[in-house]
Amino acid sequence: MINLIWVLMTVIGIVFAMINGTMDKVNEAVFKGAADAVTLCIGLISILVFWLGMMKIAEDAGLLKRLALLFKPIVKRLFPEVPSDHPAMGYILSNMIANMFGLGNAATPLGIKAMEELKNLNEGKSEASRSMITFLAINTSSITLIPTMVIAIRMKYESVSPTEIVGPTLIASISSALGAILIDRYFYYRRTRKG
Repeated sequence: MINLIWVLMTVIGIVFAMINGTMDKVNEAVFKGAADAVTLCIGLISILVFWLGMMKIAEDAGLLKRLALLFKPIVKRLFPEVPSDHPAMGYILSNMIANMFGLGNAATPLGIKAMEELKNLNEGKSEASRSMITFLAINTSSITLIPTMVIAIRMKYESVSPTEIVGPTLIASISSALGAILIDRYFYYRRTRKG
């Protein structure tokens, strides 16, 4: 559906530009946008590589294992059906930690692996398990301590104070995560009462 909306917006814009004789401005905007996108991507890659390197250092130093041990009791309560020693638990914890540091791109492969492992626990059923739904809700709303990608974008566009986004992001992400967990639990308990 979203693809259809984008195509319609593009076609309407081009037709409008043709009718008004402003196709030269459309072409100029297309090439400028493409150049800006490449510049932005290269800038973001450097930040992403830096933070991935920091994550690797933290992993080698044992910090990620300590963080995982710290959050394991909370995650175990959120995912009671997942055995503590199951690989899904490790992927879930790693995904949450990557999201906490604002590394959504690094968290995505971990989230996919976590879902694959949760599907294995669900015995390959086509219906999502409670753990799969909970993980999706938490992953989508994840708590972000350091929004590295947003800070990188703000630095790229020469923001006066690129890190001032940290506080609002923390408040918003904690609120969204709590909301996601509460909604997830509400619908789970409502469903179990009916069933």
